[in-house]
Amino acid sequence: MLVSIPLTKEERAAVDDGQSALDRLLERLAEVATSAGPTPNELRAEPGRPLPLTVRSPPDPTDRKCC
Repeated sequence: MLVSIPLTKEERAAVDDGQSALDRLLERLAEVATSAGPTPNELRAEPGRPLPLTVRSPPDPTDRKCC
């Protein structure tokens, strides 16, 4: 799998060097925005506070892009 998916040095260390390298990578990624916008830290549930949600409309069944 490592041949198929290029990894950064930090990602490779998380795979090869064990838990401490994985923890460092996860700490760094916790501040990187997701595709929806908020970071993983922003998505963490706090007691009494609802999680932010992204709602998307379902696809239009009449919009056919095939045959």
